[in-house]
Amino acid sequence: MGIINVTPDSFSDGGEAFAPEDALARAEQLVVEGADILDIGAVSTRPGAPEVPLEEEIRRLLPALRLIRKAFPDVPISVDTFRGEVARLALEEGADLINDISGGAFDPLLWKVVAHYRVPYVLMHIQGTPQTMQINPHYENVVQEVWQYFVDKLQALRAIGIDEILIDPGFGFGKKPEHNYALFRALSLFRQLGYPLLIGISRKSMLWRLLHTEPKKVLFAASALHWEALRKGVCVLRVHDVAAARQVIQLFQVWNSFASV
Repeated sequence: MGIINVTPDSFSDGGEAFAPEDALARAEQLVVEGADILDIGAVSTRPGAPEVPLEEEIRRLLPALRLIRKAFPDVPISVDTFRGEVARLALEEGADLINDISGGAFDPLLWKVVAHYRVPYVLMHIQGTPQTMQINPHYENVVQEVWQYFVDKLQALRAIGIDEILIDPGFGFGKKPEHNYALFRALSLFRQLGYPLLIGISRKSMLWRLLHTEPKKVLFAASALHWEALRKGVCVLRVHDVAAARQVIQLFQVWNSFASV
């Protein structure tokens, strides 16, 4: 899943794909590099990001989505939003799935829209909001609490007819480094919930702060964790650097093909 941030302030690439024509160029690059899914977001959800009005999110998103949908009619497009009205408009414009950081908590309309259009849904865990989530996040047992969050949310989603679901542990969304790595070690456990796993660690602080560098300088570290994530059963890697992730996936597939030799 290749990331397209139609924002001026995302944490590592804000402004790079803000204009619709730049978003299209970004999409073209990602598809050439081997993206299976394009994930378009028009609101930065980095820690401390300011709130963006509904009308502004729509104004940013729809022109880029229309251009990308027209250019790539057969490539699945995910829209990264927590608002029901944005999801509705995006699906009407040809988006294929909804990627929601809030687990339905920020706008009760969102789940209704997903259920109505019967599209796949990415269920992510978050503690707090983007504005507050990194202000001393706390868990008694992060793995148990995130597990229970998914159990409860999955039950509620199934009750309203949403059953095409991907699970995202939400690395960096209301979590300290020790929480992120505890969840990462437990990825194979979350596969037992019976739904495909999606992870997004690309350029995140759980890498670059640990390594005392910058978001765009952790590609090697991200690739190492992507390999381990695949080994633990992760199905989708949400990334900025598609070419590198594609190589990891291809090598992992070759590795597995030789397993019985």
